[in-house]
Amino acid sequence: MIILVSDTSVLIDLERGGLLQPAFSCGLTMVVPDLLYARELEADNGPLLRRLGLGVVALVPDEVAFAQQLRKEQPGLSLPDCFALSCARRPDHALVTGDKLLRTEAQSRQCTVYGLLWILDQMESSGEVGTTLLHEGLTRIANHPRSRLPHGEVRVRLQGWSLT
Repeated sequence: MIILVSDTSVLIDLERGGLLQPAFSCGLTMVVPDLLYARELEADNGPLLRRLGLGVVALVPDEVAFAQQLRKEQPGLSLPDCFALSCARRPDHALVTGDKLLRTEAQSRQCTVYGLLWILDQMESSGEVGTTLLHEGLTRIANHPRSRLPHGEVRVRLQGWSLT
């Protein structure tokens, strides 16, 4: 089973679409580094995310050193982003992000990288989440002013999910 190391933009979009709980109920394992959790999640909806099944992992010293060096090399990335990328370098881990710079950096380092739409596809494939819920959720996410999802891919999914 693949372990997803998610940046917060993905979790925010899932919440925005009313898909947070369904995402955790379909067999996906999602984890975030402890620094990311402490800085960006714990004070807000962190306890809810933990109850839903979000894992929090600590990086070993070599991974912390990598993240700190990456932060120096890529000042456009936040330290929590660098921690997420460092964790995603582990075997059987993948980075799930909506951040273009983080995605590009992860791909340049041969990490497996997915986006929100991949998670929605996995939710559909699991059979645990209905296409009506996915359609409604993706519509809310795509209509949000801060949405940066690719319009063509969104349209294809919405059309497919409206047929069933």
